[in-house]
Amino acid sequence: MEFKLKTISKAGIPEAISKVELYRALNEPEEAESICRDILAVEPEHQMALRMLGLSITDQFCGDASDRYGEAEQLFQKLTAGYERLYYTGLLYERRAKAQMRVGRSPHSLAPLFGEAMRCFAEAEAVRPPGNDDAILRWNRCARLLQSHPGFAEEKEAETFEAFDSSPI
Repeated sequence: MEFKLKTISKAGIPEAISKVELYRALNEPEEAESICRDILAVEPEHQMALRMLGLSITDQFCGDASDRYGEAEQLFQKLTAGYERLYYTGLLYERRAKAQMRVGRSPHSLAPLFGEAMRCFAEAEAVRPPGNDDAILRWNRCARLLQSHPGFAEEKEAETFEAFDSSPI
């Protein structure tokens, strides 16, 4: 059965954004995603709706092939502010890495994702609005996670040992 979706009014967008925030806070990203799609049907370039839709998609990451990484990336690339494009792309990499970490992927495969997240956060830091330290906070979280997770520490030790072991005597 196919239904014709109803269109919301432009005047209803601010209230719809409030509902997106509420559903994300309630850990109901599918509902938030649906509302974002309704907003974007009326205003395709609405920056807050693009951002929230991308975040709602990343909220659903489970660490496997069904994650809609490419879709979220395309949404974040539509953000017009350079800082936001970098910051949210960094969040995308970070959330992808964390989802894959939860399902037990090896640190070897996760390190490049965290590296890309940290690169994006560092670039965002350089162009951040005055008083906005969000990119620094995210970079620090990635750094702490890499430092504290046993798998990353073991891998770093193995790399150090291999470099030491292969050096000429």
